[in-house]
Amino acid sequence: MSANEAAVTKPIPVPDELTAPFWEAANRGVLAIQHCAACERYIHPPEAVCPYCQAQELSFRQVSGRARVYTHTVVRDNITRGFAEGEPYVIGIIELVEQERLVLVANVVGVTPEEVEIGMPLRVTFERLTDDIALPQFEPEEA
Repeated sequence: MSANEAAVTKPIPVPDELTAPFWEAANRGVLAIQHCAACERYIHPPEAVCPYCQAQELSFRQVSGRARVYTHTVVRDNITRGFAEGEPYVIGIIELVEQERLVLVANVVGVTPEEVEIGMPLRVTFERLTDDIALPQFEPEEA
């Protein structure tokens, strides 16, 4: 392995105008999801206009961080640079308890891939990537 290969790290998310509030909250250890004041629905990923009612009064609200595994896959042979060291790992479609089908894609951590099950209760945790970016991930919720 060359010195350049050893220095490879995970890709870092780059916030834009729509996603910046999500990443700012995550950096503080808070899961905040875009919310429509008109129809009271959560929206993820963030949109410029509410996809349910077309309202433009959108803001970010803190959510509980409680969720469940909607579905998942186990990555055992990733060709994307920066991820091989963590193999195998679980990528989940995570459904937040605040709203049916309010999902985000995140790693399931703190459990072996074989232990992850559809419907498994989870809670958010954060992996610090840089001083400005913390990545939401999910771990099993304690009983």
